[in-house]
Amino acid sequence: MYYLGIDIGSSATKLIAIDDNEKIIGRSVIQLGTGTSGVPAAVKAFYENSGLKSSDIAYTVATGYGRQNFAQADVEVSEISCHARGIHHLLPDVRTIIDIGGQDTKAIQISSRGTIQQFTMNDKCAAGTGRFLDVMSKVLDVGLDKLGEVDAQHTEISPISNTCTVFAESEVISKLSAGTPIPNVLAGIHQAVARRVAGLTLRNGIKPDIALTGGVAQNKGIIRALEQELNCTLIIPPDPQITGALGAAFIAREKYLQQTIL
Repeated sequence: MYYLGIDIGSSATKLIAIDDNEKIIGRSVIQLGTGTSGVPAAVKAFYENSGLKSSDIAYTVATGYGRQNFAQADVEVSEISCHARGIHHLLPDVRTIIDIGGQDTKAIQISSRGTIQQFTMNDKCAAGTGRFLDVMSKVLDVGLDKLGEVDAQHTEISPISNTCTVFAESEVISKLSAGTPIPNVLAGIHQAVARRVAGLTLRNGIKPDIALTGGVAQNKGIIRALEQELNCTLIIPPDPQITGALGAAFIAREKYLQQTIL
């Protein structure tokens, strides 16, 4: 039996299939998000890469910002539950999860059994999310995958005082026009995001160990800035972007077994 988890985010769609031994059989990450053409393309790539067929899947759980866009799912589950399940499997000592997605940011506290104790989400503002970084990367003309590398070259942090994406964009343009080096401006951008995320996380307090998940967790500049704001060391799972899909796959297996027992 194979069990599929699909995490449909605002900027990427992630799929993972596991077997009865909880071994990952196939996976796919496509930067297409929730668009009507994005999800089918991601699913097609998954089956081509894994060698599986849709008929091989016993149960499917959909999660993420666009989970309603996958009609083939047996059930939809919140990304909070899926991230908790995925992290508890990968890093059982983690008690606080910070997930920075393309559209929102979540701080989740879990117990030693992996159950959710409390969580906090950001408001509808893009500040403190991957969307904010996406806008800033275009202003700086630096690819998203290069932000951490360029940040590492900063000699000082040029603070960004505005948290609103529109005003922050204008502030960044002004700094660049004044001759401030791009790495210094970028370090300020990362600091602004980190402060927003830290404020969200600290609302419920922090229990170690602390893990950072989501596509933004691949950005070493964000890791540096957030560790400074929280005064702690963050644990980054091997592939932080697929944590939600992995948790969804585990939940799919559990729900299928419950169904068969009943």
